[in-house]
Formats: sequence, C-alpha cells, structure tokens
Amino acid sequence: MKKALIAMSGGVDSSVAAYLTKQAGYDCAGITLKLFDNDDIEISRDRTCCSLDDIEDARAVCRTIGIPYYVYNFKDSFREHVIARFIRAYETGATPNPCVDCNRFIKFEKLVRRAEELDYDLVVTGHYATVERSESGRYLLKKAADLSKDQSYVLYPLTQRQLAKAYFPLGSMTKDETRKLAESLGLLNARKRDSQDICFVPDGDYASFIEHYTGNVYPHGAFTDEDGNVLGEHKGIIRYTIGQRRGLGLALPHPMYVKEKDPENNRVILCDNERLFSQSLIAKDVNLISVDRIDAPMRVKARVRYNQKEQPATVISLDDDTISVTFDEPQRAICKGQAVVLYDGDYVVGGGTIV
Repeated sequence: MKKALIAMSGGVDSSVAAYLTKQAGYDCAGITLKLFDNDDIEISRDRTCCSLDDIEDARAVCRTIGIPYYVYNFKDSFREHVIARFIRAYETGATPNPCVDCNRFIKFEKLVRRAEELDYDLVVTGHYATVERSESGRYLLKKAADLSKDQSYVLYPLTQRQLAKAYFPLGSMTKDETRKLAESLGLLNARKRDSQDICFVPDGDYASFIEHYTGNVYPHGAFTDEDGNVLGEHKGIIRYTIGQRRGLGLALPHPMYVKEKDPENNRVILCDNERLFSQSLIAKDVNLISVDRIDAPMRVKARVRYNQKEQPATVISLDDDTISVTFDEPQRAICKGQAVVLYDGDYVVGGGTIV
C-alpha cells in the first residue's frame, strides 16, 4: 500500500484532503509543521497566533478519521527561509510574498525531503490546484476547478521532483463542497474561518511585527516627488507599499501614490496615479514547470499579484535564471519582491521573483 504524508494546518481544507487521501486507499499520517512559537510573534496581550489551537484541531481531525498524527519542528528553517526573507525584503524596499517562500522552502522542500527519508510516496496538502503528468512524462501544475479558490499562483516554485510527490485532493472541488463534506463527516473545523493573513502576522500589522521581531527602530525620512522635492515626513520605510495612497498622513493638493522606496536614502517617492503603470518587468530566481526552457519569445498570460486577473504578455529568457515579461497593456503598481506567474490556458508555465 502506498503511503501519504498529509500536511495539516488545523483548517477545513487540509482536513478534508486527509480524509480523501485515506479514502483513495493510501496509508496516511497527518502532520503539522511547527513553524514558530506564540512568544516569537506576540506583540501585545491581544495579539497572538493560535497555532496551538490549530495543532489540537488537526489532532482531533486525525483521531476522527483514524490516522496517526505527528508534529514536526521546522522552526529554524521557517525563521531562516520565510521570516528573515520577509523582513529583509521590507528593509530593502521590496514587497515580499512569504506564502510562496513557505511553499518553496518548507512545505515542498523540507517536507518532501522528510517524506523521502521516511519512505512516503506522496506529500498531500489542502491547496486548490491539480498536478497532472503529460504524455512526455513531465509533471504539470494546473489551476483548480474552483477558480475563485485557485492557489496555483503560490505553487509556481514547485520543481519536477516536488510535483512528482505532490497530491492536491481538493483540486476538483469547490470550497462549498469541501465544507459540506467536512460537515457530513462531523469534523469540528467544518465551519472554521479561513485564515486571511500571513500566519505569523495575524493582525496584518507588518511594520509592528518587524520592529518587535528585530528590535530595530526604522527612522523617519522624507516623502518626495519624482523630482526630489520634499512633500513631508514618512514614519519608516517598512510601513509603505507600492501603489499605496491611504495612510500617508499628508495634505496634498491632489492624490499621490507610493511609486518607489529608496532605502539607501531613506526616501519614499510619490507620484500621480498614471505614473504607477509600467509595461515590462524583469524576474529572477525563475522556476519553469510546463516547459524545460524558453528558447524564443513565448506568448503567455501573466499575473503580478495573487488576486490579479491574468494579462496577455510576451516572455523571453535572458539567462537560465532570468526572464523579461512585456505586457500588451501597461500594468499598475508592479512590486519588486512579488511573484510574476505565467500561464498557458489553465497550466502554469512557471514564474519568478520580480526584481
């Protein structure tokens, strides 16, 4: 009998994924990744992560469906590959995507390696996406049937080795179907609210988290326009993102938006809305899925943020690790540090980090 290691967050999606994998005939074990302690992220008495509650929910689900349950300590790896990268991105003027980093370095690197060491055939998660194998033997990543829940964007870093081990049972289901199945099974988390924030910053206050975690104070500096004219004072460069208008604390004669952050000079540069648009980008640290390489200009549809509608574009390879993407129409507020993900119909061509 083939064996499956199921990553369980304590939420309804991974719980139903565990049940479906067992029903498919696999010898299953549920595991939760211990990624941080409450003390690591606590900023105030009102603000803690309920990771211990999530562990108990996952344990209870495993007991209900009749599979063993374990907790793996990946805190050091998470601190190095996710939290540290998150902080470094904000400090250098980028906008990070920690969910992509977690999938890349933790769930589908450390966990796949652990599965191989323990002779498990598959690593299972509750992501809404599908893995297929082409006639040539190449593994493909396909969008979920429920496009409103599709998570292929954050899975683009998966390599062929990792896709060969990955199983996403919810890829053909809608979220409503997932919840109804969980209710029919009597799972305690059938109606548990989905997490909307980064797991280690549950209230969304990234700047306060970074200050607390690092112990650093990020100095105030100048808001300027593109010509260098000072417009006011900002409260620390980590507090702003590209395209931001609200919360600047400025009284300006017309709306202005964050166009760029200049950490070297501790400046936040503002512009009019029309100056936020650009037609091309460069991305590095590229992972290709549906193709082995891009030898000629390739027509794709591309997303530069998770919830963006895909846009027609042409991609060319600059070297083995770098691509250039040119959109048919200019795109608003392309952020350094975010992912650009390329699609051919429902299939992920690949993606990279915008630089």
